Amino acid sequence: MGKTLLITGGAGFIGSYLADQLLEAGHRVRVLDNLSPQVHGGDCERPAYLTDDVELVRGDVRDPDAVQKALEGVDGVYHLAAAVGVGQSMYQVAEYTSINNLGTAVLLEALIEKPVERLVVASSMSIYGEGMYRRGDGSVVPGMRRGREQLKQARWELVDGEGRALEPVPTAEDKQPDLSSVYALSKYDQERLCLMIGEAYGIPTSAMRFFNVYGPRQALSNPYTGVLAIFASRFLNGNAPMIFEDGLQQRDFVSVHDIARACRLAYDTPAAAGQVFNVGSGNAYTVREIADRVGQAMGKDIAPEITGKYRVGDIRHCVADIGHAREVLGFEPQVRIEDGLAELVEWLPSAVAVDRVGEAGQELARRGLTI
Repeated sequence: MGKTLLITGGAGFIGSYLADQLLEAGHRVRVLDNLSPQVHGGDCERPAYLTDDVELVRGDVRDPDAVQKALEGVDGVYHLAAAVGVGQSMYQVAEYTSINNLGTAVLLEALIEKPVERLVVASSMSIYGEGMYRRGDGSVVPGMRRGREQLKQARWELVDGEGRALEPVPTAEDKQPDLSSVYALSKYDQERLCLMIGEAYGIPTSAMRFFNVYGPRQALSNPYTGVLAIFASRFLNGNAPMIFEDGLQQRDFVSVHDIARACRLAYDTPAAAGQVFNVGSGNAYTVREIADRVGQAMGKDIAPEITGKYRVGDIRHCVADIGHAREVLGFEPQVRIEDGLAELVEWLPSAVAVDRVGEAGQELARRGLTI
């Protein structure tokens, strides 16, 4: 028999796909979402992509009354509600801390009074800071944060004590966090709070560390959303993608379909309780390569603009080691980057894409957050 499941932030990009998969599996889905204008546009109406079978409770996760209303008759919770964006978090400190940290605390206080059978929380690869690296002698070490002087000189790569470049390798869940942005700090706080309260009150809890998620329904007018959506928005408006540093930084891009499936697996797998999982593709792509792939898929012959600047809070390389999710959850990415990009491009003509990347960049520069 199906369960009644709540998704906080469920009217957004990832939450809507998770809702689709849960409905397909026979569950009833309720969503708590404040329909933020930065994500959903100025009219803040129920998004057309949100399936009619989804019950929408419009409210803020920081509002105890809204949370208690959303939890009525619920068997389990997916906590996805969050303000997203490394750059913006570095000057909207109170806003990010309030939504992500306080919002999670309000939800957890409600769950203490009304426990559920499972809790799955969305975390982020941003908590790692730099990924893992291999030195010339073959040993693997965590990447150290790059210094301001190094960045001013456009020496982008991490090096060992003798100045030799380190080789990036996949990053596993046991890497010590290095919280280099307010966003990263808030996501780590969300993750730890949920796991801590879950253990204390007997609510089996799992944290999912998402890598760079892409796919249709992403907010193309939000300049702080995923880089792949930002590139698509720039191309749609006839503008060149803007790339920080030299564009050779490596990231792991994973389809939203795979992200939703991993979340569903975490809920359905008893052994996942109390654990954290990387959710990525396990493949490394440079940011410049992704810009080229998006342009080719869209039929846009516009060369990216390599700014040669560093954005405070950014890291050089980080790619997911997904071995733990494979072993415990049986998770295996199913969407190839070529197929995922084709699906995204097919969706783009129906999307609204106001290019705000330039003004976002100016705001960061004005505040001294680019070097």
